[in-house]
Amino acid sequence: MDISEVARRTGISASSLRFYEKKGLISATSSAGERRHFAPDVVNQLALIALGQAGQLSLEEIRTMLSPTGAPQVDRNVLVAKADEIDATIKRLQAMSEGLRHAAQCPAASHAQCPNFQRLLKVAAAAKLKQSRSTAINASPGSLVARQAMRSKAK
Repeated sequence: MDISEVARRTGISASSLRFYEKKGLISATSSAGERRHFAPDVVNQLALIALGQAGQLSLEEIRTMLSPTGAPQVDRNVLVAKADEIDATIKRLQAMSEGLRHAAQCPAASHAQCPNFQRLLKVAAAAKLKQSRSTAINASPGSLVARQAMRSKAK
């Protein structure tokens, strides 16, 4: 199938198809220098890529789950970890939504006088502080993440 036909069938631009090929997510059946052609099953591979992206998987995570033939080799541990991450995000967003609804409907004359709003402010500030500390610790030269990165570069 010609690259333009794949783009027409899937709605994915030719430039994205070339990018996916460069990243090793799909492969053309044509020789280098020729107009790109793909096997018909590339449509299924692209559907798997779209599904992975919808599930917040990185392209690298998706690539590791595709065999050279394009058949899925799903790492269930990665999926469970991603599902847990999404669940945590949902909980955080639900709490934020409830807080915003409360603030919008709060009968207090001023949000400064509302104990629920004050509690929400403290929780938000604590979460931001924790996020800032985590980022700073992971970025510091002596951190475990930085040491692991330096070790992998040395290899």
